[in-house]
Formats: sequence, C-alpha cells, structure tokens
Amino acid sequence: MSKRALGKGIEALLQSSTESEETTKSTERYVPLNKIYPNPDQPRKAFNEERLKELADSVREQGIIQPIIVEEYGSGYRIVAGERRFRAAQMAHLAEVPVLVRSFTEEEKLEIALIENIQREDLNPIEEANGYRQLMEEAGLSQEELAQKVGKNRSTVANSLRLLKMPEPMQEALVSGDMTAGHARALLSVLNPADQMILFNRILKDGLSVREAEAQAGELNRGGRASGSTEKHASMKRQDPELSKIEERLIDLFGTKVSVKGSAKKGRIEISYFSLDDLDRILEIVSPD
Repeated sequence: MSKRALGKGIEALLQSSTESEETTKSTERYVPLNKIYPNPDQPRKAFNEERLKELADSVREQGIIQPIIVEEYGSGYRIVAGERRFRAAQMAHLAEVPVLVRSFTEEEKLEIALIENIQREDLNPIEEANGYRQLMEEAGLSQEELAQKVGKNRSTVANSLRLLKMPEPMQEALVSGDMTAGHARALLSVLNPADQMILFNRILKDGLSVREAEAQAGELNRGGRASGSTEKHASMKRQDPELSKIEERLIDLFGTKVSVKGSAKKGRIEISYFSLDDLDRILEIVSPD
C-alpha cells in the first residue's frame, strides 16, 4: 500500500465521526515546549542525530509547519505523534510549538505513532517489529487485521514479527545496521541454533551478501560446516538481472530462501522451508483462504 494510503489512515484516526471541521480547528493551539512530554510507548527508540540537526535547522528558520499531535496529560500534554519535531524544537530552542489536542484510546495512540514512523521508513527492523507486536497485544489484533490497519501485506507483518525470535546479539546487529532484514531471514531459516550463530559470525566477519548468507544457510541445514568461502558463489553463472529482481521480491514475500532458475522463456521457482510451521506459513501466503 502506498504512503498516501497510510496517510489516509492517520486522517481517519484524527477525525471522529462526531467532530466537525470547526471543532478540529479550535483544538489547534501554541503551547510552551516545557509543557510537552514524550510518549514512553513511542515505537522508535533511536533517533538519528544528524537528521535531527537538519530538522532543527529547518525549524529554526521556518518554525514547525505541521502541528504536533498531543493529548492532555496532567497539567501539560503528552505526544501522540511528532516526537522528531518536538526534539528538533528543543534543539532549536523554541519557546512554544503548535499542537493539535485530541483524546485517543491506547490502541489509537500506538497505531498513529507506528504509522507515522512507517511513513518515514526510518524505523529500524526491530523497532518496527516491536511496534507491530505491541499493537497486536494491546488491541487484540490478528496479523491480518494489523496488516490492514498499517497498510502492509500480511506476509510483511509476519516476516517482521519473526525477527523478534532471534537471539539478542542478532537483534542488536539489526538495530545498529551491521546486518539487514534480509540477512536476518537467512539466519531464521537455519534450524540448529549453533549453526545459526556460525552464520551470524560469518555475516559480520566476512560481510556476506544476503544471497551468500542464504546459500550458506542451506549448506548448514544440510549438515555442512565449510569455512564459508564465497568463491564458489562468485563463480556461479550470473543470473538475468530481471529474474534476480523477481527473486528478491519473492524472498521478501515469503521470508525464506527462494531460487528462480531458468531463463526469461521458462524455468522453475524453488521455495525452501525448514519446518512444518514454516511450510504452513508459506501456504498461508500462497492461499490465504
């Protein structure tokens, strides 16, 4: 689903069925910055300092154009959406900022914060997965229902949640950017935890690409404990670029190793699974009904 569709989702949450346009406008106001407090349930835990400085420079020159969405909290206000703008305003030493005051359920607050961050696509994979899990738990949503709310495919949500099954060091590597979600999917396909750690160390030490990690995951599942040299993969016949793109899309869709073999005229697709649960998950994607 497009970013525009996600934006409509936020608008729907901001407008209750009983509010008029005039009521909406009357709740916009300027408030002292020291009366605003961050939301402890904000899905994003890490903020890029360099990007914040750039935003602060813009805020210093032009002010905050889009109001921060808040709710009343004690004698002040708690942020529902717009924490980056709030932090940039602090860095720019603004005395007051525009806010839009609303009342939300806990589910709506988390949903708005999550969608806002997904729209900017700057949540790291673990923050995004934790946001999905929190929203599912607090709102009692299924993966399908959650996917509809945040404008994602169900398979995308399912693959994201699988990241939380990884050991802590692997999750930390995702947060720091030392490996990608593609590497994580390769790691999750490894059945033996000891083999999983072997592959994880190779990814960090040897700088394996996602495809190399997937190939070595398959070797480890077959009992191989080779040194992990990538020379074999470098000498393989180069794949048609268009087929390679399709293969990457299928890997993202199914969250597992997928091989497209053949030419533009004919060939075959191999989808790997590593347990019955994994097979059931793939079947749900292929035939959701």
